[in-house]
Amino acid sequence: MNLTQEMSKVEVKGFEAKFYDRLMDIITFGYYPFFIRKAIKDLNLQKGQRILDFGAGTGRNALLMHRYVGDEGEIVGLEIGKEMQEQFLRNCNAYQNIKLENLRIDSPLPFNEEFDVVFISFVLHGFIQDKRDIIIQNAYNALKPHGTFAILDYANFDVDKAPWYVRFPIQKVECPLAQDFIERDTKKMLESFGFENFEESFYFGGYVRLLKAKRWK
Repeated sequence: MNLTQEMSKVEVKGFEAKFYDRLMDIITFGYYPFFIRKAIKDLNLQKGQRILDFGAGTGRNALLMHRYVGDEGEIVGLEIGKEMQEQFLRNCNAYQNIKLENLRIDSPLPFNEEFDVVFISFVLHGFIQDKRDIIIQNAYNALKPHGTFAILDYANFDVDKAPWYVRFPIQKVECPLAQDFIERDTKKMLESFGFENFEESFYFGGYVRLLKAKRWK
């Protein structure tokens, strides 16, 4: 399959961006708020940590993470979508330690061993593999030694053998890059960049995973 970046739906725009949080709640029949709270809790964030949020969206995740890092910590969101940026700034305006930067995560970033955690939620699957590699390298560079790269995204499984209600949205609704991501070994992908010591939490019947990996050096 000749996959191109244009097939990606990772950059949300227009109506979908304007009502993104509400749409996520509707299409998951109201389950998404409970799921994302559980996933953020499973990050095991600590007071005072510095978090880098790749593809920060509306700031929904940043606000949840703030509950754990507190006013002593800092959250820096990276987002390039204009509508998403506007919502992020509006939603997080009350917190001086939640910041937003207009930087592409699939181009080299200026951060060097500055963050305790890099978090990316349902974004990595939307890029071609060469771009995923850049994103992973950016995460590695941004993390302090022993820092954690946390990927909330699809787990790895055989899409063709999945139940129809899993197979249909992936093959007919998602971008073609999603299936490519699902059928690659994400752990091996991360190992090639120096990540180790994996921890996993699964959701939605095991088809969605929070994968945490450590930068040791």
